[in-house]
Amino acid sequence: MSELIVVLITTSSQAEADRIANTLVAEMMAACVNVIPGVTSVYRWQGEVQRAQEWLLVVKSRLDVLDDVIRRVKALHSYDVPEIIALPLAGGYDAYLRWIDNEVQGGWHAMD
Repeated sequence: MSELIVVLITTSSQAEADRIANTLVAEMMAACVNVIPGVTSVYRWQGEVQRAQEWLLVVKSRLDVLDDVIRRVKALHSYDVPEIIALPLAGGYDAYLRWIDNEVQGGWHAMD
């Protein structure tokens, strides 16, 4: 089995979250993306503390396609510096992990 990851991405709107989630799954860079509304983010940007309402994407994918995920998200995202953080998936239900591994393919695969 490939090395599996969970990628966290925040977005500025539901529409942007849906667009990114649908693209990553349709292009086989993610097996599943959870879209979580109502995240309050507090962060420092350009020297000032900011507060924003965001949507959190929880992306189940593989390490070997992470560079593709990053490129695709950057192309679709409205932020200058979008949050794209990958964490190793240490374990879980074996059948679900195999499903993630089988659903993700290398490169961009637009589904018609």
